[in-house]
Amino acid sequence: MTYSEQPIILIIDDNPTNLKVLSGAIADSGWEILVATDGESAIEQAEYAKPDLILLDVMMPGIDGFETCNQLKQNPATHEIPIVFMTALADTVDKVKGLSLGAVDYITKPFQTEEVLARVEVHLRMRLLNKQLAEQKDELEKRVQERTSELQTALSELQESQLQLVQTEKMSALGELVAGVAHEINNPVSFIDGNLEFLEENTSDIIKHLRLYQKYYPNPQIEIIKNAEEIELDILIEDIPQIIYSMKIGVERIGNISTSLRTFSRSDSSSKVACDIHEGIDSTLMILKHRLKANNKRPEIKVLKDYDELPLVKCYSGQLNQVFMNIISNSIDALDDYNSHFSYEEKNKHPHNILITTEFYSDSDKVSISFKDNGPGIPDDILKSIFEQFFTTKSVGKGTGLGLSISRQIVEEKHQGKLTCNSLPGEGTKFTIELPVE
Repeated sequence: MTYSEQPIILIIDDNPTNLKVLSGAIADSGWEILVATDGESAIEQAEYAKPDLILLDVMMPGIDGFETCNQLKQNPATHEIPIVFMTALADTVDKVKGLSLGAVDYITKPFQTEEVLARVEVHLRMRLLNKQLAEQKDELEKRVQERTSELQTALSELQESQLQLVQTEKMSALGELVAGVAHEINNPVSFIDGNLEFLEENTSDIIKHLRLYQKYYPNPQIEIIKNAEEIELDILIEDIPQIIYSMKIGVERIGNISTSLRTFSRSDSSSKVACDIHEGIDSTLMILKHRLKANNKRPEIKVLKDYDELPLVKCYSGQLNQVFMNIISNSIDALDDYNSHFSYEEKNKHPHNILITTEFYSDSDKVSISFKDNGPGIPDDILKSIFEQFFTTKSVGKGTGLGLSISRQIVEEKHQGKLTCNSLPGEGTKFTIELPVE
């Protein structure tokens, strides 16, 4: 609509006399007049004709003026049209109610022609100015959009560079930290392991010697008998080998963790190397083992493996391990959050798990790695945004919104692969990584 067109006024009143009086009062002003006698038809006319001003009676059959105003303001097609209430009510509360619903003014019956014309003239001018302002705003936004295209491109490139920097620095810092920890662990573990071997042999010799004493000197002195009873010699002889064996198992586990840490944090930023994908997954699971164990809030999250026979894959294994870490950690977080809504007994009846499946497609020379949990799933409105930078559903301090964004960049840009997510509410979530074998 251009500003030279005739303004349109919609009058809504179920009283024919009032309609006649108002129409007569403003007929000579050159404004186009539309009328409606109830709220339902008025809403339809407003949607179709897009009047510049609505004069609305409060007391009407069907939906009253207040509800009509509310529906007009809720409708995107009519919410900007100014509404002036017409009421015989003198109660200030009703006037305040009308204004709170979005009306811009009110006229009290019986009508004073001069007052009606003056108020209508003022609001039509304001409507005209608002339209001019809106058009100027649209024009300005258009110009800004046209002139910021290069800036948006530069910003996108900057964000990608920042993401790459964060990922690189994160992996570098993590690699140095983990490699250092693994090295520090490895030295005392090797020392303890070597001494345990020596202790096991010596202890075995001492126990054999004690058995010989018991065999050839069955009746020792009373002091020896008392001491043997005090220290529970027979129990010690049985327990000591078991204690040493348990210590060797513990040292072996620490050694496995140290190996997993070195595997996980492998520094490979300069070039791709042929790697065992299963080794990378298993090292990641070893690091996350403490998060999968049962605790006082939930039972154990079981990891099920369905591994195919895979060829070695040429990749940046340290970065790929980070992807595995991000995906599995997200599954654990989702399951923990979901578990918080149920009692421990209910959780025991419906245990959670993460299924890791690998496949090799020889026809396309690709490997597929999928991680599927049996958690609550992801709603559609969130699913479409999970790979966006800085998008997170976690509370402040628990998530940066970079994990999956970095993961997709590692898989798709660094390895020319593909990272996808499929999820249905109530049926769990599945992340799938496809990588070329090269």
